[in-house]
Amino acid sequence: MSAPAGSPHPAASARIPPKFGGAAASGAAASAGPGSAPHQQNGPAQNQMQVPSGYGLHHQNYIAPSGHYSQGPGKMISLPLDTQCGDYYSALYTVPTQNVTPSTANQQPGAQQMYSRGPPAPHIVGSTPGSFQGAASSASHLHTSASQPYSSFVNHYNSPAMYSANTSVASQGFPSTCGHYAMSTVSNTAYPSVSYPSLPAGDTYGQMFTSQNAPTVRPVKDNSFSGQNTAVSHPSPLPPPPSQQHHQQQSLSGYSTLTWSAPGLPSTQDNLIRNHTGSLAIVNNNPTVTGVDSSSTTSSASPMPNSYDALEGGSYPDMLSSSASSPAPDPAHEPDPAPAPAPASAPAPALPQPSKMAKPFGYGYPALQPGYQNATAPLTSGIQPSNPVYSGFQQYPQHYPGVNQLSSSLGGLSLQSSPQPESLRPVNLTQERNVLPMTPVWAPVPNLNADLKKLNCSPDSFRCTLTNIPQTQALLNKAKLPLGLLLHPFRDLTQLPVITSNTIVRCRSCRTYINPFVSFIDQRRWKCNLCYRVNDVPEEFMYNPLTRSYGEPHKRPEVQNSTVEFIASSDYMLRPPQPAVYLFVLDVSHNAVEAGYLTILCQSLLENLDKLPGDSRTRIGFMTFDSTIHFYNLQEGLSQPQMLIVSDIDDVFLPTPDSLLVNLYESKELIKDLLNALPNMFTNTRETHSALGPALQAAFKLMSPTGGRVSVFQTQLPSLGAGLLQSREDPNQRSSTKVVQHLGPATDFYKKLALDCSGQQTAVDLFLLSSQYSDLASLACMSKYSAGCIYYYPSFHSTHNPSQAEKLQKDLKRYLTRKIGFEAVMRIRCTKGLSMHTFHGNFFVRSTDLLSLANINPDAGFAVQLSIEESLTDTSLVCFQTALLYTSSKGERRIRVHTLCLPVVNSLADVYAGVDVQAAICLLANMAVDRSISSSLSDARDALVNAVVDSLSAYGSTVSNLQHSALMAPSSLKLFPLYVLALLKQKAFRTGTSTRLDDRVYAMCQIKSQPLVHLMKMIHPNLYRIDRLTDEGAIHVNDRVVPQPPLQKLSAEKLTREGAFLMDCGSVFYIWVGKGCDNNFIENVLGYPNFASIPQKMTHLPELDTLSSERARSFITWLRDSRPLSPVLHIVKDESPAKTEFFQHLIEDRTEAAFSYYEFLLHVQQQIYTQSGYGFA
Repeated sequence: MSAPAGSPHPAASARIPPKFGGAAASGAAASAGPGSAPHQQNGPAQNQMQVPSGYGLHHQNYIAPSGHYSQGPGKMISLPLDTQCGDYYSALYTVPTQNVTPSTANQQPGAQQMYSRGPPAPHIVGSTPGSFQGAASSASHLHTSASQPYSSFVNHYNSPAMYSANTSVASQGFPSTCGHYAMSTVSNTAYPSVSYPSLPAGDTYGQMFTSQNAPTVRPVKDNSFSGQNTAVSHPSPLPPPPSQQHHQQQSLSGYSTLTWSAPGLPSTQDNLIRNHTGSLAIVNNNPTVTGVDSSSTTSSASPMPNSYDALEGGSYPDMLSSSASSPAPDPAHEPDPAPAPAPASAPAPALPQPSKMAKPFGYGYPALQPGYQNATAPLTSGIQPSNPVYSGFQQYPQHYPGVNQLSSSLGGLSLQSSPQPESLRPVNLTQERNVLPMTPVWAPVPNLNADLKKLNCSPDSFRCTLTNIPQTQALLNKAKLPLGLLLHPFRDLTQLPVITSNTIVRCRSCRTYINPFVSFIDQRRWKCNLCYRVNDVPEEFMYNPLTRSYGEPHKRPEVQNSTVEFIASSDYMLRPPQPAVYLFVLDVSHNAVEAGYLTILCQSLLENLDKLPGDSRTRIGFMTFDSTIHFYNLQEGLSQPQMLIVSDIDDVFLPTPDSLLVNLYESKELIKDLLNALPNMFTNTRETHSALGPALQAAFKLMSPTGGRVSVFQTQLPSLGAGLLQSREDPNQRSSTKVVQHLGPATDFYKKLALDCSGQQTAVDLFLLSSQYSDLASLACMSKYSAGCIYYYPSFHSTHNPSQAEKLQKDLKRYLTRKIGFEAVMRIRCTKGLSMHTFHGNFFVRSTDLLSLANINPDAGFAVQLSIEESLTDTSLVCFQTALLYTSSKGERRIRVHTLCLPVVNSLADVYAGVDVQAAICLLANMAVDRSISSSLSDARDALVNAVVDSLSAYGSTVSNLQHSALMAPSSLKLFPLYVLALLKQKAFRTGTSTRLDDRVYAMCQIKSQPLVHLMKMIHPNLYRIDRLTDEGAIHVNDRVVPQPPLQKLSAEKLTREGAFLMDCGSVFYIWVGKGCDNNFIENVLGYPNFASIPQKMTHLPELDTLSSERARSFITWLRDSRPLSPVLHIVKDESPAKTEFFQHLIEDRTEAAFSYYEFLLHVQQQIYTQSGYGFA
């Protein structure tokens, strides 16, 4: 979900970026019905002044007086829409391209030093990506003012003692205290200040792209989608990468054969956004359209007042209305000296470039205190280790090198300064066909200083598609690679620093939480690593609760861990924390009773009732429905549950609003009585209709006062009342290779209802247990937009399909007992110069970068696409920070913060060396889902193929000096074609194979909501041979020896009839047993004397007292324990009908409608040749 960023530029006023991914309504500010915020309500965007390089800087001999040094966001003129979205529009005109010579000198980092790890706390302030658009890194100013007083406090780290928030701390949760900072005139005439006038209220600047609601755009030339790219430039582009001559026009290096492109996006992303014809759909830009998709235009629309934006910190201090002639703002909010340039990586050896010297970091400030001038921390070479070195959340010492030492040490970050890393080793893909390693693929380790590596965020929580960030958008365009983040923010952690303190230290400008990558100017000041403002260190922060020492703020736990959780004060609350509330809405029609799910659900609830997350205030309720709606009065004092029936589904009301949600512990006996009775209450029902829509309307009314979680169990197509649906699936079209229709919703009823629920802090989780088509494309909207989750059990029957019944039982155990957060909001911040433009996941975008999550669970994943809006020449490191503010099930307001640090490089070779191919393929999968819904499945498939063609072609033409007759790839990208082929054969995107529409839609829902580690197993399963397990290379887990068999390529050529193979598909395990498999294995592991005696439907391994059985069960148990939802096991005999599903996952083999891996490589090679060989860079 991203929102288009607007532009005040007159030339761009008529051009509005497209929205992609959404099939329903569009608009820059989609509203969600009653209570929606009006268009552009979330605060004025900023028009920014351009300042010459070096303007306002101190003379080199100037001695900075004592006082408070601070830096504002440093905003510049916002860019026209057609340049922010340059790659989305046709090139109706071009600007002469000019070569830019990036700096290669060893430069000081602008805001990042090698400190220890510490995370931030979420502030929902206006730190939108647009906040830094156009800011000239060299144009900053230093001013002084009286130091800001801070209320005293004592931080407690994992301490049981709790301290209330100090009253002197700004109350960021209330409008009266979260406003803008006061402005005052600066008396220092030698260093003039600059004030930034705000844009008109109606300006759209600051909004971001979303793949959902696209505003109106001009049509473009009709063009084939298959990889044609043309260099695109626009008269008013985003601030181009600054060269040494700032006033010359520059154009982004776009695609050589694209007729239009996306805002500074590489070809791979652009291909996933463009329509098949090359033109953009004209969409109504009406601000009253409903809401935003889970990957849609980020707008200011919101189903409830935008108070949460103020809660997370409000607007930037300089967002007050002003003009160029206004009095100078308070120096505390003026920009700092120009952020010290950081070392840019050295260029490729073949393209030497002159260096550009930059003033050292901290120039103009008093020298660091002696205690802060430690020895330079050692730096690592560009060669990446074979295994990740992330080591959880341990404490690490922070080193503070002197200014000169820091400059020289960071200068060695370029990959080109060391021997060629393994990631750049050229691979001939058509000759080296066995590219899959024998061990799992680890996330690449960023090329950072050794201490920063230890401090960096775990890739399981925070991953970037490129671990080396290109210095400019032009360099990113040249690489033709997607740039984005993959997040798993609420995952289960074995070790999590929890900090209780009166004050959460944050940047006063961008509201970043203090973290391991900030710079301590001295003992009393720290410099933000995102916006470069210098902030005071509060007196309270000088005390370290871990060491009980004073005067070492750099050793605080917040600055020693990149993932932390803060206990938030009342400043972060709009209302007192609500109790955990759970409502179960159950289908009891004839179809549901026949399926038999009620027995499994009620039994699971009885077993886990005491394990539901919550405290003594936990509340619970039940509703059932068929053609009518049944409520249950479970109030304490009744002798038995009381059923209340509402038959008027056209005007739903609550019969007894105060007694339908009851305290779990006070009414536990009545609840148990109801759960024991429910499975048999509707045994003889003849009701075949389903009034799901009215039941959801009643659930919304019941949950509105408090919010909470609604769990809906549905077994058929809704057929009565609001939200009724008609069957749209044509079984004859399931194998169509041309058109797959109805991937989007048939009605906006469920989306509107979800947005209403989101506004009342209610999430809707859907369990679809159906043997027939149920239009999941429409029903899924209720979970997508309310931050819920979706579970799908096709052909469910408790007795006829025992594997599905077992899966439901295991899923329910996890679902009912896992951690949960309520009333959550999440914001992602990034270093100035970067911006976010599209979000993916289940949520509602409340403002440009604020995601509303009525519920958050540890199994939810998110993705966001990035672009480079300003050249990053003045910094050697960039940082990303995610802040998740939520209410725990115990009623605590908490903030979980993750901070990721990555190096900046200026050579194409370095960019390729840092590719995280798994993160890239997961981001492309999200983009392809949006493209399938907004355009067509064939367009999405073409775009995925073009992603491979473009990236390998760019590599071959710009980096590789080898022969063009071979299909070459760097080692970092050698798995890219294989993963894309696997994605094309995945259920969401495959053609030519019979695929039920609901199955396809569910696969797309999984792609959009699963974290990377689980999504990769779904895209490319792991195959192991298990009939020859040994202890060689085994690992020890909890006194258990776990074998580690090597990975096998997904091809039938690896299967032998004498063996047995385990395929791990994420949510399901297959054990394929060859016809000639050794009888010893069959008897010792499966428990049968020979192959013929193995039953056709076997789903469990018996516990046998044999070494082979122990090894096999130990390995499978270890795999199961690595994921939240326990996979179902299917034992497949060779030559049995069930083997079809197993063989569909052998993606390297040819099928009737799809290439083999080798044929796909030849196809990619041919496409590159078709596009003039390697010459379209």
